[in-house]
This record gives sequence, structure tokens and C-alpha cells, in this order.
Amino acid sequence: MGSLRCRLAGFTLLAAFAAPLAADAAAVRALPDFTPLVEENAAAVVNISTAQKGNPHHPPQLNIPDIPEDSPFYEFFKKFFGQLPDGVPPFQERSSLGSGFIISTDGYVITNNHVVSESEEVTVRLHDRREFVAKVIGTDERSDIAVLKISGENLPIVRLGDSARLKVGEWVLAIGSPFGFDHSVTAGIVSAMRRSLPNENYIPFIQTDVAINPGNSGGPLFNMEGEVVGVNSQIYSRTGGFMGLSFAVPINVVNDVYRQLRESGHVSRGWLGVLIQDVTRELAESFGMERSRGALVAKVLPDSPAAMAGVEVGDVIVSFNGQEVPLSSDLPPMVGSTLVNSTVPMEILRRGKSRTLQVHIAELPEQERIAEAGSEGEGSPSPNALKIVVRDLTDEEKSELELEDQGILVQHVLPGPAANAGVRDGDVMLLLNNVKIKNASQFEELANALPRDKSVPILVQRRGNPIFLAFRLSGEP
Repeated sequence: MGSLRCRLAGFTLLAAFAAPLAADAAAVRALPDFTPLVEENAAAVVNISTAQKGNPHHPPQLNIPDIPEDSPFYEFFKKFFGQLPDGVPPFQERSSLGSGFIISTDGYVITNNHVVSESEEVTVRLHDRREFVAKVIGTDERSDIAVLKISGENLPIVRLGDSARLKVGEWVLAIGSPFGFDHSVTAGIVSAMRRSLPNENYIPFIQTDVAINPGNSGGPLFNMEGEVVGVNSQIYSRTGGFMGLSFAVPINVVNDVYRQLRESGHVSRGWLGVLIQDVTRELAESFGMERSRGALVAKVLPDSPAAMAGVEVGDVIVSFNGQEVPLSSDLPPMVGSTLVNSTVPMEILRRGKSRTLQVHIAELPEQERIAEAGSEGEGSPSPNALKIVVRDLTDEEKSELELEDQGILVQHVLPGPAANAGVRDGDVMLLLNNVKIKNASQFEELANALPRDKSVPILVQRRGNPIFLAFRLSGEP
């Protein structure tokens, strides 16, 4: 009987150990198997190399000055930059490697603009080692997309998906040529959607933790259905290599760029004509909003669609063409993807009240240059409730800043409410508590009449860019 009890106890102990092992095995089996996806799509992913001519002793990024013959440096520069050793050709070809993928059986290829820009010859190499000299159909610098064409028939192609259906946490896979290693496969998950990067806010990038390195640029990003949902374009790195932050252009954006480049050779984007910023909790309170949302208009460009629709500085755009605008970074992609010359509704909050404007969308122009403020003139003799010293702008400064009847220059910021809000020396103040500032004298009156223990908005222009800030005066004046 005792022996039976021992055997039963042993079985119980084994079962207790076997249960977590079985669970671990089930978890392993639940991990995705990428092999069918790779086998199905690898043939349509290509390696791209480019060639351009350049003097190997005169790097293109190095500007060689004109040296007078009587200068002591003349012989040095002539020796090292003006003459080439015997047997060295005056020009040599430099190649850059990237990736791409075929989207039509007759040879249209998608890659990144920066892979083929300024190249004299583009070579596309397929998985089966065939090589083609490609023709550049068109490029779009803003989205970093280029369309190539190679001569071929019945070429392998990828299937395009819908990037709008991607979800954070979803598995994705990249195939490309990092550092020239053809058809390398890396996998990860979608880390975030609709990322706006500092150098480009019209593209809602897909952020992933897929290992992307130099050479992966232009390659496809697949979902688990084997559909291309993005084009790998950028990485965030302090070392030049992968650090867990990779960014891909959504395939829905790529489709639109591809269509326009094939049809017209260039890409048109919608333009509203406003400079915007996020609505912080303090700004929401100062504008009488129940919660932080939307895009706060810091500047309306003259003769822009926004100006003609009646948009004003201080308006908060909360909906565009029927789509909510949770963050300011959500608005540019919405506007950019809107058909040029179309008229769409836009809901704004103005002084806490909602109204809908009809906006006729124009084509996005080149970036306009806005001059910075100068530093001459007389300032206010003593700091005010905001603890800042200001002065009137000169007529010349107003002309450079494109300001007609408003604006004063902040000469000095002392410790106090304005400093705590982020006001800096050299800022140009445009609005205080939603009132246009016409001169330094009027500013003093406005500052003395500010409410206490309440967030107050202030609009400043810094290096040509308008920014809303919020501050609070405490206690008695």
C-alpha cells in the first residue's frame, strides 16, 4: 500500500513539472512562422545599386577654395587636389546599395528617393541574380519614394495591403540588403502608428522595432498576410546602426505617390496654410476647453486657404473633413492627402465655441522663408507683472517679419511667470490673453489687467515660428 502511495506521489510530481513545460511548448508553437511568407515574397524583393562619377581626390562634400598662386598653400592644394598620380583615372564610380520591390509584372519597382538621388545609373538585381539597368520614372523627396522601371515580363511581384488596418503590437517582417547582404530577413512588431518626424510632418510614419540598417532602405515591410504595408525608410540611431527605432512610409501613402508619379511625374499635396502646435493642459484651460485636443493655430499665412476660409490665430482645429484631430501632428497628413482644389469642412473652437468653416484646399507650395527679429530700439524701463523687458519693433523689423500692426520684442526675461512659461530673450510677442499686442505701452496695460490664478495664453514668434505658451499669475498684483 505504501509503495502504491509513493508511485502515485511520483506521478503527481511529474504532472506538476510537466504542466509548465507543456505550457512553454504551446507558447513556442504560438510564435509566428515566417518561412512561408519569405518563400512567397523573396523573389520580388530586389537589390539596388547606383553609380555616379566623382574625382576620388576631390570628395563631393569637400569645398576646395580658390587659392591665389602667390599663396603659401597654393603648391599644397595643387599637389593633392590639382594633379592625380599616374595611372589613376580622373573619375571613378561610387556605388550605394539599397533595396526595393517589384509591384507589376512588367517591371515597375518601388524604392526610396535617397537610394537613387543624384545617381547616373541605377542597377536592379533580382533574387535569381538577373540584373537590369533601371529608368527612374519619378521621385518624391518629401515622402522619400522613387519609382523605377526595368524591362521584363512575368516578373515576380508583391501584394499590397492596407496600412490603415495595421495595429500596434502586430507582427511585421522586412526583407532587404543591409550592408549589401542580399535578402536578409528581420522581424519585429509595430511600435506606433502615425509618427510625425522632425524633418517631415506630412507623412504618418509606421514605427517598428524591426532591425533596419543601411541597405534596407526602400525595402518592403510585410504583415503576416504576406502583404506589403510599408516601405522601410529611416532609422533613429546615435551610432549609425539599428537601435530599435525604425520608420516605414505607409503603403497607402506610397500608392498615392506611385500613381501620381506615373501619371504626371510629380506629386501634389493639399495645403491649408497654418502653423500649428499641440494643445497642452494649460493651454486648454486658458482657451476654455474641457480637455486637451486638436491643433492650435499659431499663425495663418497670408492668401492661404486657411486665411480665405476665415481661420484666425488662436483657433483650435478639432476636426478636418469629417475626421477628428486628436493631436496637431495628425492634421498635416490629413490635409496633405486631401485632393487639391476640393472644398472640405473643418470644425474649429474659437473662444470656447464651435463653428464649421469650408476650406478650399490648394497645392502645397515650397517652404517659405520667414525672417528673424532684430534687436535694436528702446525697451520698457522696468519689468512688469510678467517680469520681462520689452520694446517696440522698428518699421524695418516689422517688414522683415511680415507684421503690420502688432508685435513687440522681448529684450530681457527675468525669473517669473513668463520665464516659467518658456518665454525667451529675442521672442516677438504677438498676443496676450487673446488680445493683439500693438506696442509696448499697450502691452503694459494688458499685463497689469491680467487675471490672477488662471492660465493665460501668450503667442510669441521665435526664429520665424509662432508658438503658444501659457502662464499663470498668482495672488495679488
